Amino acid sequence: MEQFEQVFEDFERLEDSRNRATGGTGLGLSLAREIIHSQGGRILLENRAPGGLRVSVLLPRTRSDT
Repeated sequence: MEQFEQVFEDFERLEDSRNRATGGTGLGLSLAREIIHSQGGRILLENRAPGGLRVSVLLPRTRSDT
């Protein structure tokens, strides 16, 4: 979904009920993706039925994990 990619942009918010007056700046997912990518991982967003959002973080295993 195009909105999922958009939400990773700095200061981007998709939900109108969330705004700077109620807290936050819209940097959370942008920073999370940057950190996860720096570790060789991926962050995935997908809609859940009947509603909600599933966020998955995939990180590579290291030799010490085995």
